[in-house]
Amino acid sequence: MKKALITGITGQDGSYLAELLLSKGYEVHGIIRRASTFNTARIDHVFKDLHERDVRLVLHYGDLSDSEQISNIVYNIEPEEVYHLGAQSHVRVSFDTPSYTSDVTAIGTTRLLEVIRRSELPVKFYQASSSEMFGSARPPQSESTAFQPRSPYACSKVYAYWMVRNYRDGYGMFASNGILFNHESPRRGETFVTRKITRAIAAIKAKKQDALFLGNLDAKRDWGFAPEYVEVMWKMLQQESPDDYVIGTGRNNTVKEFVDSAFEYAGLDSQKHVRIDKRYFRPTEVDELVADTSKAQKDLGMSLRIGFEDIVKIMVDADMRSYGLEPIGEGDALLKSKFPGMWWEAD
Repeated sequence: MKKALITGITGQDGSYLAELLLSKGYEVHGIIRRASTFNTARIDHVFKDLHERDVRLVLHYGDLSDSEQISNIVYNIEPEEVYHLGAQSHVRVSFDTPSYTSDVTAIGTTRLLEVIRRSELPVKFYQASSSEMFGSARPPQSESTAFQPRSPYACSKVYAYWMVRNYRDGYGMFASNGILFNHESPRRGETFVTRKITRAIAAIKAKKQDALFLGNLDAKRDWGFAPEYVEVMWKMLQQESPDDYVIGTGRNNTVKEFVDSAFEYAGLDSQKHVRIDKRYFRPTEVDELVADTSKAQKDLGMSLRIGFEDIVKIMVDADMRSYGLEPIGEGDALLKSKFPGMWWEAD
């Protein structure tokens, strides 16, 4: 039985990845931060009481700012694969908390790499890099595109990316960067723009709110489906050699197109409900991101099934259900038709 360690296991990607690895027979360990409130909602459905038999998902308290905690966890578990997804991952918030973002997202990666190096364990390491690293670079962006980061979050991710490359080249570690473009699902954090939109639609339909406040509607992003992207993460660590890969759909849409598509699907008029608030604009904007995934298609056999319109419908249906409303149903039907044997718990 393989052992895997996931940082950021309680996030969108971490929860899907945990389910994927459990479905493949792994023993999965996750690092969570101690809090006075429950913060494991995305994985509660696969978490068993430690007193039960066949427990293959174990959670450990830790923090990426604490080297000693990280070291203890790695030495005690001795994982064969480490998926480093943990970070302060909200781009807009990184402008308000640049020091914290740098400490956790950039230096936290170095702490984890150094612990693994000193352990001398034959660990395969995955780093969750981000399309935000490309910043103002002209699209499409590939593995050879020069980074031009435009936020403290993006700068931190660039630092972490190069540390992974340095540990790979300098110490022979199996360490790979997955440069993932935007990927969404019903488990997306509620402060991220796509989920903010679909959740607001459900709240409007339920007559619990009337207006949705957003920032820059002209930004273009390459949006994919998160469960498909975590499968690619796993494939990267099954390769014979470590490498870096851009992961995306090769197509982009504006935030406004997401808004209009989601409101239209729900039978609402976006012009009656959407308002612009300057507080949600970034000091430095990233105008357009779109992935060139030629390398991932060739080396990993990557083939994505869920497109932009599908994601919109899936997320709106899920949020309507969470508000006790009857979903439109097209999103649910898409999942059943394109993923007849879903390895993840349907949201």
